Amino acid sequence: MTDLVTERLVLHPISVEEAERMVSGRPDAETSWEPGFPTADDVSVARRFLERCSVTGDPRPFGPYAIRRRSDRRVIGGVDFHSPPDEHGHVTIGYGIVPSARGKGYASEALRGLLSFARAGGVVSVKGDADHDNIASQHVMTAAGMLPVGEDARVRYFAVTWAGTAT
Repeated sequence: MTDLVTERLVLHPISVEEAERMVSGRPDAETSWEPGFPTADDVSVARRFLERCSVTGDPRPFGPYAIRRRSDRRVIGGVDFHSPPDEHGHVTIGYGIVPSARGKGYASEALRGLLSFARAGGVVSVKGDADHDNIASQHVMTAAGMLPVGEDARVRYFAVTWAGTAT
């Protein structure tokens, strides 16, 4: 599986071994983690990935990706597909950046890279959500091209559907 490269980032597909290291909190000798990585959410994503691998096999390329800065190769967060596309070509995404790397546009850049990959891979639509008070996450999705499509008492929902691909 090859990395996805953006202007300032490398989105690296996480392997089983890398997910196990995230859960244990110990990087390998070749990997540098930004302080604060992995977050509790990153560990949760890694555990979900390991469970999925044991039950249905490795979902890559529709699994989690480590977000690395190209300048220093440090892992600063993660972006992931919650599962492979469903029978209609829809996927749901999630993302997170460690606090020390926030506010620099990395999350939006990583999400744009993942959306571009999804579109090129035949995905029809991508969905995401953010708590009402998480304005930064809502901004990330809109900056990446996703639009608000609804809300409930807890979250706002966002999506992007590409012209000519909707079913």
